[in-house]
Amino acid sequence: MNEDLLRLPGDLPVPVDDGATDHLLDLELPALALPATDGGPGDGGVCLADLDRTVVFAYPRSGVPGKSAGPQWNEIPGARGCTPQSCGFRDLKQEFGALGVHVLGLSTQTTAFQLEFARRMRLPFPLLSDAELRATRALRLPTFTYEIGPLGGGGPDTLLRRLALYVEEGVVRKVWYPVFPPDENAGTVLRWLAERDGRAG
Repeated sequence: MNEDLLRLPGDLPVPVDDGATDHLLDLELPALALPATDGGPGDGGVCLADLDRTVVFAYPRSGVPGKSAGPQWNEIPGARGCTPQSCGFRDLKQEFGALGVHVLGLSTQTTAFQLEFARRMRLPFPLLSDAELRATRALRLPTFTYEIGPLGGGGPDTLLRRLALYVEEGVVRKVWYPVFPPDENAGTVLRWLAERDGRAG
Protein backbone atom coordinates (compact mmCIF):
# COMPACT_ATOMS: atom_id res chain seq x y z
CA MET A 1 0.00 0.00 0.00
CA ASN A 2 1.40 3.37 -1.01
CA GLU A 3 0.68 6.35 1.20
CA ASP A 4 0.61 10.03 0.38
CA LEU A 5 3.18 11.25 2.88
CA LEU A 6 1.97 14.83 2.56
CA ARG A 7 -1.58 14.05 3.65
CA LEU A 8 -2.64 13.36 7.22
CA PRO A 9 -5.43 10.88 7.95
CA GLY A 10 -8.37 12.47 9.74
CA ASP A 11 -8.50 9.89 12.54
CA LEU A 12 -4.99 10.19 13.96
CA PRO A 13 -4.76 9.85 17.77
CA VAL A 14 -3.90 13.10 19.52
CA PRO A 15 -0.78 13.04 21.72
CA VAL A 16 -1.07 14.31 25.28
CA ASP A 17 1.40 16.36 27.30
CA ASP A 18 3.12 13.85 29.59
CA GLY A 19 5.52 16.43 31.02
CA ALA A 20 8.49 14.86 29.23
CA THR A 21 9.82 18.25 28.09
CA ASP A 22 9.19 20.29 31.24
CA HIS A 23 12.92 20.30 32.04
CA LEU A 24 13.88 21.82 28.69
CA LEU A 25 12.66 25.38 29.27
CA ASP A 26 15.61 27.67 30.10
CA LEU A 27 18.02 24.77 29.63
CA GLU A 28 21.52 25.73 28.51
CA LEU A 29 22.42 23.52 25.57
CA PRO A 30 25.66 21.54 25.76
CA ALA A 31 28.68 22.06 23.50
CA LEU A 32 27.71 19.04 21.46
CA ALA A 33 28.12 18.99 17.67
CA LEU A 34 25.76 17.04 15.41
CA PRO A 35 26.33 16.27 11.73
CA ALA A 36 24.12 18.24 9.36
CA THR A 37 22.90 17.75 5.82
CA ASP A 38 24.71 20.91 4.73
CA GLY A 39 27.98 19.75 6.26
CA GLY A 40 27.78 22.28 9.07
CA PRO A 41 30.46 24.85 9.89
CA GLY A 42 33.76 23.48 8.59
CA ASP A 43 32.14 20.03 8.26
CA GLY A 44 32.48 19.73 12.01
CA GLY A 45 28.74 19.71 12.46
CA VAL A 46 26.45 22.14 14.23
CA CYS A 47 27.22 22.85 17.88
CA LEU A 48 24.06 23.09 19.95
CA ALA A 49 25.61 25.55 22.40
CA ASP A 50 26.24 27.99 19.52
CA LEU A 51 22.62 28.16 18.37
CA ASP A 52 21.04 31.60 18.49
CA ARG A 53 17.62 32.74 17.30
CA THR A 54 17.03 29.24 16.02
CA VAL A 55 14.00 26.97 15.87
CA VAL A 56 14.83 23.28 16.14
CA PHE A 57 11.94 20.99 15.27
CA ALA A 58 12.31 17.32 16.11
CA TYR A 59 10.48 14.57 14.29
CA PRO A 60 10.47 10.74 14.55
CA ARG A 61 11.40 9.70 11.01
CA SER A 62 10.76 10.78 7.46
CA GLY A 63 8.83 8.34 5.31
CA VAL A 64 10.02 6.34 2.34
CA PRO A 65 8.09 6.87 -0.91
CA GLY A 66 6.28 3.72 -1.97
CA LYS A 67 6.71 2.03 1.40
CA SER A 68 4.01 2.03 4.03
CA ALA A 69 4.86 2.13 7.71
CA GLY A 70 1.67 0.16 8.27
CA PRO A 71 -1.45 0.91 10.30
CA GLN A 72 0.47 0.47 13.57
CA TRP A 73 2.48 3.62 12.78
CA ASN A 74 -0.67 5.72 12.53
CA GLU A 75 -1.87 4.33 15.86
CA ILE A 76 1.07 5.84 17.77
CA PRO A 77 0.02 9.31 18.99
CA GLY A 78 2.13 11.93 17.26
CA ALA A 79 4.08 9.55 15.04
CA ARG A 80 2.57 10.33 11.65
CA GLY A 81 3.28 13.65 9.95
CA CYS A 82 7.03 14.20 9.60
CA THR A 83 6.80 15.24 5.96
CA PRO A 84 3.94 17.75 6.52
CA GLN A 85 5.77 19.21 9.52
CA SER A 86 9.02 19.62 7.60
CA CYS A 87 7.27 21.08 4.56
CA GLY A 88 5.45 23.54 6.80
CA PHE A 89 8.77 24.98 7.91
CA ARG A 90 10.00 24.87 4.31
CA ASP A 91 7.05 26.88 3.06
CA LEU A 92 7.50 29.54 5.75
CA LYS A 93 11.29 29.75 5.49
CA GLN A 94 11.14 33.29 4.10
CA GLU A 95 8.91 34.46 6.95
CA PHE A 96 11.26 33.00 9.55
CA GLY A 97 14.17 34.64 7.77
CA ALA A 98 12.42 38.02 7.89
CA LEU A 99 12.41 37.68 11.68
CA GLY A 100 16.09 36.79 11.69
CA VAL A 101 15.34 33.24 12.83
CA HIS A 102 17.11 30.12 11.58
CA VAL A 103 15.40 26.74 11.21
CA LEU A 104 16.88 23.28 11.82
CA GLY A 105 15.31 19.84 11.75
CA LEU A 106 16.39 17.01 14.06
CA SER A 107 15.86 13.26 13.98
CA THR A 108 17.72 10.08 14.90
CA GLN A 109 18.10 9.08 11.26
CA THR A 110 21.51 9.14 9.60
CA THR A 111 22.70 12.13 7.60
CA ALA A 112 22.67 10.07 4.40
CA PHE A 113 19.00 9.20 4.88
CA GLN A 114 18.14 12.77 5.86
CA LEU A 115 19.98 14.12 2.82
CA GLU A 116 17.78 12.13 0.43
CA PHE A 117 14.68 13.43 2.20
CA ALA A 118 15.95 17.03 2.22
CA ARG A 119 16.72 16.94 -1.50
CA ARG A 120 13.47 15.22 -2.43
CA MET A 121 11.36 17.72 -0.48
CA ARG A 122 13.62 20.69 -1.34
CA LEU A 123 14.14 21.65 2.28
CA PRO A 124 16.01 24.98 2.47
CA PHE A 125 17.47 24.34 5.92
CA PRO A 126 19.79 21.72 7.42
CA LEU A 127 18.66 18.55 9.16
CA LEU A 128 20.69 17.43 12.17
CA SER A 129 21.37 13.75 12.73
CA ASP A 130 21.37 12.28 16.22
CA ALA A 131 21.75 8.68 15.07
CA GLU A 132 24.13 8.05 17.98
CA LEU A 133 21.54 9.45 20.41
CA ARG A 134 24.07 11.80 22.00
CA ALA A 135 21.79 14.84 22.05
CA THR A 136 18.74 12.72 22.84
CA ARG A 137 20.41 11.41 25.98
CA ALA A 138 22.13 14.65 26.97
CA LEU A 139 18.90 16.66 26.74
CA ARG A 140 16.67 13.79 27.89
CA LEU A 141 14.41 14.25 24.88
CA PRO A 142 11.19 12.21 24.81
CA THR A 143 11.40 9.11 22.62
CA PHE A 144 9.58 5.97 21.63
CA THR A 145 10.75 2.71 20.08
CA TYR A 146 9.63 1.51 16.69
CA GLU A 147 11.23 -1.31 14.72
CA ILE A 148 12.12 0.21 11.36
CA GLY A 149 13.05 -3.08 9.72
CA PRO A 150 12.71 -3.18 5.91
CA LEU A 151 11.28 0.35 5.85
CA GLY A 152 14.75 1.72 6.21
CA GLY A 153 15.60 4.82 8.13
CA GLY A 154 19.33 4.66 8.48
CA GLY A 155 19.28 4.97 12.25
CA PRO A 156 18.27 3.34 15.52
CA ASP A 157 14.80 2.13 16.46
CA THR A 158 14.75 4.86 19.12
CA LEU A 159 12.80 7.76 17.62
CA LEU A 160 12.18 11.28 18.87
CA ARG A 161 8.71 12.38 19.81
CA ARG A 162 7.64 15.42 17.85
CA LEU A 163 8.52 18.77 19.44
CA ALA A 164 9.96 22.17 18.64
CA LEU A 165 12.38 24.41 20.53
CA TYR A 166 13.27 28.05 20.18
CA VAL A 167 16.87 28.76 21.21
CA GLU A 168 18.57 32.08 21.92
CA GLU A 169 22.27 32.30 22.80
CA GLY A 170 22.38 28.57 23.44
CA VAL A 171 19.42 28.57 25.85
CA VAL A 172 15.99 27.05 25.23
CA ARG A 173 13.48 29.88 25.56
CA LYS A 174 10.30 28.15 24.34
CA VAL A 175 9.11 24.56 23.95
CA TRP A 176 6.23 23.24 21.85
CA TYR A 177 5.20 19.77 22.99
CA PRO A 178 3.27 17.82 22.10
CA VAL A 179 2.97 18.98 18.50
CA PHE A 180 -0.37 18.31 16.83
CA PRO A 181 -1.34 18.55 14.10
CA PRO A 182 2.20 18.47 12.72
CA ASP A 183 1.40 20.44 9.57
CA GLU A 184 0.46 23.47 11.72
CA ASN A 185 3.62 23.47 13.84
CA ALA A 186 5.54 25.95 11.69
CA GLY A 187 2.67 28.44 11.63
CA THR A 188 2.22 28.18 15.39
CA VAL A 189 5.91 28.82 16.02
CA LEU A 190 6.02 31.70 13.55
CA ARG A 191 3.04 33.44 15.16
CA TRP A 192 4.64 33.17 18.60
CA LEU A 193 7.89 34.64 17.31
CA ALA A 194 6.11 37.49 15.51
CA GLU A 195 4.09 38.37 18.61
CA ARG A 196 7.20 38.17 20.78
CA ASP A 197 9.01 40.58 18.46
CA GLY A 198 5.98 42.84 18.19
CA ARG A 199 5.49 42.08 14.52
CA ALA A 200 2.16 40.30 14.67
CA GLY A 201 -0.41 41.21 12.09
